[in-house]
Amino acid sequence: MVYFVLSIVGVALVFDFINGFHDSANSIATIVGTRVLSPLAAVVWAATFNFAALFVTGSALAKAFGGGFVNMAIVDSQVILGGLLGAIIWNLITWWFGIPSSSSHALIGGYSGAAVAKAGFGALLWGKKWIETLSAIVISPALGMLMGFLLMVLVYNVFRNASKARVDKFFRVAQLTSSALLSLSHGGNDAQKTMGIIAALLVSSKVVFAGQTGWLHAFYVEDLKTIPTWVEISAYSCISLGTLFGGWRIVHTMGTRITKLRPVGGFCAETAGALVIQVATHFGIPVSTTHTITGAIVGVGATTRLSAVRWGLASRIVWAWVITIPAAALIAAISYKVLALIGTP
Repeated sequence: MVYFVLSIVGVALVFDFINGFHDSANSIATIVGTRVLSPLAAVVWAATFNFAALFVTGSALAKAFGGGFVNMAIVDSQVILGGLLGAIIWNLITWWFGIPSSSSHALIGGYSGAAVAKAGFGALLWGKKWIETLSAIVISPALGMLMGFLLMVLVYNVFRNASKARVDKFFRVAQLTSSALLSLSHGGNDAQKTMGIIAALLVSSKVVFAGQTGWLHAFYVEDLKTIPTWVEISAYSCISLGTLFGGWRIVHTMGTRITKLRPVGGFCAETAGALVIQVATHFGIPVSTTHTITGAIVGVGATTRLSAVRWGLASRIVWAWVITIPAAALIAAISYKVLALIGTP
């Protein structure tokens, strides 16, 4: 039983890696699309700041995520594993088709779907976190779009008398800073969700570790009030490694297909996305970094002219956002039923 639980920790870290791989586009699509950095340099830059978030971001979101959606009384190792499988499978499906869906919502959907498969809809805690999360599906991309639009308007007015070459030169440097800030925000928000799911697993399995001695006792977690340091380091390391490998199909979609970006647009989109994500992380709200930066890119493109945005592609992306939670929940529910059927330690 002990090693089965630890193997699920490993699966959670695999999800974290895929999260970084899938969502690397959040951090690097704009800076690659504007050709400020090469793809290799961009993923190294983003991965570095993904990990740096460990030292500047708290754990409020991790604590809220672990126990804010599902009644902890029904959570066990099979629920966690089923939820992770649902999230991983959905992430791989959307990555294959180059769709920038939300890894965060895939994990929420998976976790909830497995819990419902075990105990019905009464397993869900219909409260603050669900309201925040469902509202954020609409609010976070809208805020990203608004912030991106307003920043572009501000920059246009400040630099209205500068030549195009001068503006590009300035923002090629400035975009390094905005990209770093976005990567920091992405790592801080998304790694905490994996931290929360691992902590929930260890709390639900604490009876397994309570009697252990030696190194196994390090996995004992009494409650969700404190996230162990090893969980934090592991989560930030895996999401950073995932980002380092890059999900290039989605980078192409976000960096070049939604709208054409120049360095000034990349700077405004990244800054807008980072600001929205940082505020959400501070208040423990699990927003989607994918939704937020996509909205910011659309807002930046709309300042040129509305036709500069490929609205057909944008609408297909929005549909992917809408179905992510129920799709991941369905896959997770099936996974849980299969696990329950075959039996686990």
